Amino acid sequence: MTDSATHTTNITPEMKAALGTELGRRVSYPITDSDIRRWALAVYWPDLPPARYLAGNDSALVAPEEFNPFAWAVSETILHPSGVDADRNDPDRTEKQLGVTGPGLKYMLNGGMETEYGASMRAGDVITSVTTLASYSERPGRLGLMLLSVTEDTWTNQHEEIVKRGRTTLIRY
Repeated sequence: MTDSATHTTNITPEMKAALGTELGRRVSYPITDSDIRRWALAVYWPDLPPARYLAGNDSALVAPEEFNPFAWAVSETILHPSGVDADRNDPDRTEKQLGVTGPGLKYMLNGGMETEYGASMRAGDVITSVTTLASYSERPGRLGLMLLSVTEDTWTNQHEEIVKRGRTTLIRY
């Protein structure tokens, strides 16, 4: 285990080399009008959702920005070939997914998310989610050196248009 009081960094050369590496990929089933309606009904409950999420017209329904095409099932999941799908509560999970030795820190917490939206998801779209290890940084904290890991999840449709990009920060110490 890394002791932040005696080490100047938790980021190993092996971890640095893994930056930009794909952690995993998911492919959705084609989005249906019914998927969009069910999502809108659940999100807006107990109120009715806006009519644009319920009524079909000559074109396919457009999903709300926060729609998740992976909520019910995933058509295909591909993990990094040299990694393992580690326990979600393991602070070294990110590195284990890449087949890299992690820093061995004991604690972790969510450091926040940021999301940007692109093209709207529509009925008929097939969405591909690609998650990569975006960055590492460190900051001193009251309990020692904190490691901040950022993963980026980019969703594209079948036309390669970016639908959504989310960045999640994990704080470990």
